[in-house]
Amino acid sequence: MTAAFVGTYAGKGGTGLVPLVHDGPGGWTAGPPIPSIRNASFAVASARHGHRYLVDEAAGTVDVYAADWHPLAQVRSGGEAPCHLALSPDERHLAVANYASGSVTLFPLGDTGLPGAGITLADRGHGPDPDRQRGPHAHWVGFTPAGALLTVDLGTDRILSRPLDDLHAPQTLYTAPPGSGPRHLAPHPTLPVAYLVSELAATLTVLRPDGATLRAESIRAITVEQTLGGAIALDAPHARLYVTTRGGDCIVTYALDTHGTPTRIGHISSIGRSPRHLLLHQNHLLAANEESGQVTIFPIGANGCPMPEAEVIAIPGAAFLMTA
Repeated sequence: MTAAFVGTYAGKGGTGLVPLVHDGPGGWTAGPPIPSIRNASFAVASARHGHRYLVDEAAGTVDVYAADWHPLAQVRSGGEAPCHLALSPDERHLAVANYASGSVTLFPLGDTGLPGAGITLADRGHGPDPDRQRGPHAHWVGFTPAGALLTVDLGTDRILSRPLDDLHAPQTLYTAPPGSGPRHLAPHPTLPVAYLVSELAATLTVLRPDGATLRAESIRAITVEQTLGGAIALDAPHARLYVTTRGGDCIVTYALDTHGTPTRIGHISSIGRSPRHLLLHQNHLLAANEESGQVTIFPIGANGCPMPEAEVIAIPGAAFLMTA
């Protein structure tokens, strides 16, 4: 049965949204792609409405599909190169991060789950890297349990928070080291801790609440090589955290103690170039290797680390993974 879907980039040979079928003892295979869904680099699924929301990074749109992938709606993302999405806890709002323009757009979702008129929020500022930080670059969006909108901005080295009743008054929750380029955040679902992977510095930062802001409990290099931080995935029930580097092309595993403090316990090749996204599926960890056009499927061992006896499926332009 279909276990996951792979979003692909057309410019890197992608043929659409590719289903991955898990046949149990028979292994994994790629099914026929959905060719109309192109350049999808992130998606979220709604339990409330049963819809799937995808960004088309090239077209600058948010596309809404039914559970059977029948198209329901398409709206402009409010910026350039949308790269990340998030649903609010009550699933009444959808947030979109527009990387190239550095803006975030918040859409209300009506009773049907379709986006209404969005509010686009532009950030200001820059970082010290002249190539990557000339302006804001929103790379991740999310919500606090209370519903405040969060933004991780690679271009300005900040995490911002906006209450939904005062969106134009952002608060800086955390200022990252200059030039580190924060990329993705993984909040723990039950503990007061979050994990930040920074792309330009290739670091993992442990963040804890400190009054109305966040403080860095620790900042550690993911690997000894100077490379790019990539994806992060949290397996809270099994107390494991997985982080990738691109350039170093590896997956690092951390064990989390009862306070959520990580200890590195494993390091393995992603068996492909530029692992951009990770997905946990039952007892497997899937990695989308963008530059080599592959998805690597690792069985997870008893210690929670990916095992080297992996399956590799050729999927050109592989950019992201989502559960079916």
